[in-house]
Amino acid sequence: MDLSSVCAKGTKYASRVRVGRGTGSGKGKTSGRGHKGRGQRSGASRRAGYEGGQMPIYRQVPKRGFTNARFRTDYTIINVGDLSAFEGGATVDLEAILSKGLASKNTDLLKILGNGELSAGITVRAQKFSKSARAKIEAAGGTAIELDARGREASAES
Repeated sequence: MDLSSVCAKGTKYASRVRVGRGTGSGKGKTSGRGHKGRGQRSGASRRAGYEGGQMPIYRQVPKRGFTNARFRTDYTIINVGDLSAFEGGATVDLEAILSKGLASKNTDLLKILGNGELSAGITVRAQKFSKSARAKIEAAGGTAIELDARGREASAES
């Protein structure tokens, strides 16, 4: 923090810019909208990617190949080393991790990665485990329970 970022009188929010209040205010006359043209009129807005009538870049660039972005599965990720915040014998799932503040919720699915060490034997319930994470949890005397996408224990058919 520096002196230029301190608000006057401890106010929480900076006061809004009052436009159209005379030329001496710095935002008078045209109120920062310039002269004539589309943006000068009331209610003026442009959609994202609009380039003033020029062919937009997203239409110029050729589109080839396949992207998995629409179909990928996102997980809330945490490392094994972060699970050492839990005592031995504890059951760890996404709710327990969020309540301890160890991760922020990205999705309802949880994946455990193998970075770090674990000393206490705990029960971990998650949708995915990396091989090293599963090995470290079981080496510490804990169990790794794999869940399906709805949070139920996966069947032991595999």
